[in-house]
Amino acid sequence: MEKKYEKKIKNLMSAVILLAGLFVGSLFVDVSQLMRGSGFSQKNLNKSDIFEVNGKTWVAYNEPPVIVKIINDDSCTACDPSEMLVWLRRVLPTISTEKVAFDSEDGKKLISSLGIETLPAFVLSEDVTKTDFYSQAQPLFTNKEGNYLLKAQQIGMAPGKYLGVPEISDKDAIVGNKDAKVKVVVFSDFQCPYCRLFHKALRDTMKTSKDDVAYVFKYFPLSFHPQAENAALAAACAQEQGKFWEYADKLFDTQSSWGNTKGTDAFKTAAKTLGLNADQFNQCLDSKKYQSKIDADKQAGDDFGVAGTPSFFINNQFKNGVVSAVQLGTMIKDALAK
Repeated sequence: MEKKYEKKIKNLMSAVILLAGLFVGSLFVDVSQLMRGSGFSQKNLNKSDIFEVNGKTWVAYNEPPVIVKIINDDSCTACDPSEMLVWLRRVLPTISTEKVAFDSEDGKKLISSLGIETLPAFVLSEDVTKTDFYSQAQPLFTNKEGNYLLKAQQIGMAPGKYLGVPEISDKDAIVGNKDAKVKVVVFSDFQCPYCRLFHKALRDTMKTSKDDVAYVFKYFPLSFHPQAENAALAAACAQEQGKFWEYADKLFDTQSSWGNTKGTDAFKTAAKTLGLNADQFNQCLDSKKYQSKIDADKQAGDDFGVAGTPSFFINNQFKNGVVSAVQLGTMIKDALAK
C-alpha cells in the first residue's frame, strides 16, 4: 500500500510541476513577445482594442473577416478596382481580397452562377451577412450559393468592361433589322425630360439607318417618377396593337401634361387619339398585363449597370446621357465600320 501511495504522490507532483512549467512558460512567452514586439498574448489582447507594433497599428473589430473575390480582366485598363476597394474598406474594415481571373475556372463559375455582366465584379463571402453594413445595405447584394455579389454600379462605380450585351427578344419594341450588325439598345423612362430629348434624336437617326441597324427599346422607369411605370405599362399595351413607336412619340410629346396626373386616364385618352382598340387597351392596362416584361427590362438594366436614363448600348459600347442625332449617327457609323 505504501508503494502505491508513494507512486500516486510522485504522479501528482509530476502533474503539478508540468502545470507550473506551462504557466511559467506562458508568462515567458507573454513577456518575450512584448519585449521582441513579435506578437501579443491573449491576456493582453483582451485588455485593449488597439495595439501598435513595428510601425503598424492593429485595431480590434467585433465583426468577422470577410473575403472579397475580385473578378477582373488584367488586360482591361478601365477595370481598376482600387476606388471601390477603398470604399469597401471604409464600410467593411475586416475584408481581405483575392484576385480571380474572369476566364479562370473559378471566375467562369462565379460569372455564370451570379449572372455577372460587368467587370470588375466583387463577390463577398457569406460572413458579410454577419456585419452591420449588410444589415443596412442588403438590397445591394445578389446572393447565390453563399456568394454575395455587390451591385457596384448602384453605388456609383462605372463598369470597366461588359461581358455581353443586353438580350434582344421578340417581346421588345424593335425598328430595323433584328439581325443587323449594329444593335442600339435603349433604356428609357417616359417621364424623364432628358429621355424626351434623346428620343427625338433617336427617331431622327432611325430615318437614315434603320436598314443597317436594329433599334431596341427597353423600359427603365425610375422610382422617383410617379407616372413612369404607368406610362411603360401603357406603351407595352400599345405595342400589343402594333403601335408602340407612335404611342412612345405621343407620350414624349405630351410628357408635361400627363406627368402631372394620377392614375391611368391620361394614357387611355392617348390610346384613343391614336385609334387603338379602347376596350383591349384599357383591359390590358388595368390588369398590368406586361408588368413582368417591364420588371425584366429593369432587371436587365441593373445587371448591366444602368443607373439612370437615358442609357444606351451600341453593340457592347455603353453610353449614357443625351446626345444629338448627329452624334448618335457618328457612333453608329463607327460601329458599322468595325
